[in-house]
Amino acid sequence: MRTRVLTVVLAFAVLAVAGFAVPLLGVTATQRTEQFVAARAADLDRFAGLAEQAAVSGDTGALTTEVTRYTELYGEAVVVVDARRAPVAQTGGMRAADPTVARLVDAALRNQPVSPGGTLRPWSRGDKLLARPVGTGTRVSGAVVLRASVRAAADDIALRWALVLAGAGLFAVACLLLARAATRWVVRPLHRLDRAVGALAAGLPAEHAREGGPPELRQLATGFNRMADAVSTALEQQRRLVADTSHQLRNPLAALRLRIDSLQPRLPDSATRTYTGVTAELERMEHLLDDLLALADAEHRAGELAVTDEREASCDATAVAAAQTRLWHPVAEQAGIRLEFLPGTAVPANCTEGELAQLADILLDNAIKYAGNGARVRTRCFAQGPEAVFEVQDDGPGLAEGELPQAGIRFWRSQRHREVRGSGLGLAIAERLAAGRGGRVEFATAEPHGLRVRVVLPRGEHGASGPKGPAA
Repeated sequence: MRTRVLTVVLAFAVLAVAGFAVPLLGVTATQRTEQFVAARAADLDRFAGLAEQAAVSGDTGALTTEVTRYTELYGEAVVVVDARRAPVAQTGGMRAADPTVARLVDAALRNQPVSPGGTLRPWSRGDKLLARPVGTGTRVSGAVVLRASVRAAADDIALRWALVLAGAGLFAVACLLLARAATRWVVRPLHRLDRAVGALAAGLPAEHAREGGPPELRQLATGFNRMADAVSTALEQQRRLVADTSHQLRNPLAALRLRIDSLQPRLPDSATRTYTGVTAELERMEHLLDDLLALADAEHRAGELAVTDEREASCDATAVAAAQTRLWHPVAEQAGIRLEFLPGTAVPANCTEGELAQLADILLDNAIKYAGNGARVRTRCFAQGPEAVFEVQDDGPGLAEGELPQAGIRFWRSQRHREVRGSGLGLAIAERLAAGRGGRVEFATAEPHGLRVRVVLPRGEHGASGPKGPAA
């Protein structure tokens, strides 16, 4: 936002500066040009006066002396002719016989003064020719032609333009500094408010937004702080309720299991089925409590990562996946599952080893549990563009196309798997863990049948140099 505001203000400042600087440059050049022409016109009038006196008295000495001295001082050539176009005085290498000079003499003898046209600019160079008739009215007794250099006037215009542009630049810089101060005054409270909103959205303790800036922003910050306190209190109460309830239920469940186990030797054979059902329900409740606590911890961790930018962790996904696959081999063999890991090169993933191990455990447990006896489960890691992928694929019954979008929903379970032990929270936990690192969990149907689950994470610091695996 700050950049956009500064861009708009700077554009406005540039337009404002150009609005007064461009006309001022034009006026400056016009004024100096008029001064240049007026000064040379005065010199021509003086020479014309001396030429008229010489024509009356017949003595051209004073005229010649004055013209020669002028050329020596200013380096500008002068030609004076009489009514018959005969040269009276010629200096600076300019001659009355020159075609250009002859045309100016003809115009002056017709009583038509000649002045240079156009406005001078800093880059103007060369000379300008001016002509004046000698005499007045119908009594024209000669003509004066002056070749004037514009270099001094052009340099003077360049200096004035430089001063104007320097002033315009200083004004633009002052506008920019003022705009930066104003935008900082307005935007800084918005940044603090944005951080506080992010912390609140992530479920972290509310960070009060400091009041500052315009009155409207101070009022907004005050209202947000009141809302944040209320929301944080409600979230903390909810979190504490879940945590306290989970912990408090553990002790009664443990005591209940001890009592039920102590009853087993005294139960008749007819009660064995009931006893087995009760213990199975106790185990399911214990797993449910464990999953609830794991989900709460994953959500809290994802919230912390979302607002603290703690994204520096990196691990070798291939090594972690291989280690977890070996750990699950005994469980897979007991369930009649062929568990395989396809070896590959190192793939850095942007997460810790513990987080990736937890993700691998969830996906492997899910695949072994639901693939069915005799199925094959394959795991692998590979790089896909800027992402690291951990994939678990089985050739079991899988999920229907309509069930894939629901796979990560809390407590959701397919109708075919209602009898399998589980809480329906494992994949939801995996999604929250992956989301905390800027990743995701993808579900797809395997060919010819089965389920393919992928955990896609950003690659680690050195991930760009790793080899690329097959595309999805």
